[in-house]
Amino acid sequence: MSEQLRTTVLRDPVHLLAFGFGTGLSPWAPGTMGSLLGVALAWWTLPLTGELRLLVAIALILSGIWLCGESARRIGVHDHPGIVWDEIAAMYLVLLLLPPSLPLWALGFGLFRLFDIWKPWPIRDLDHRLRGGLGIMLDDLVAALYAALILVIYRWYMV
Repeated sequence: MSEQLRTTVLRDPVHLLAFGFGTGLSPWAPGTMGSLLGVALAWWTLPLTGELRLLVAIALILSGIWLCGESARRIGVHDHPGIVWDEIAAMYLVLLLLPPSLPLWALGFGLFRLFDIWKPWPIRDLDHRLRGGLGIMLDDLVAALYAALILVIYRWYMV
């Protein structure tokens, strides 16, 4: 990543948020670093009621559509790897469905990262066909949905 982009990200509030407060600048696995920020946010909001945590998830998703799209437009690269707001929102959504349990959260994290990286159908198609913030957000939200479905099935069988 160029030093100019790094400076731009750290000075522009849109990029700063879209790049997950700098986590997307990581030279190694920026999506994973953004996902870890989503885990931290989920942990930080645990004292809130379920309804408020759901509102946080909705706010992350809705703001992410504009934020990711605007950041990508300003950089001139659709779904730049450093744009991690989508990972933050999707990871938060996965953990919203789980009780605060280290093994379950680790499983949720691993499943989300697996689907986000692997991009099974239709995630890859969404990633390539949809432009703008909606496309950037939607592929990660579908990866979160896949992870959530596996977790629901897992929890159903384990209970």
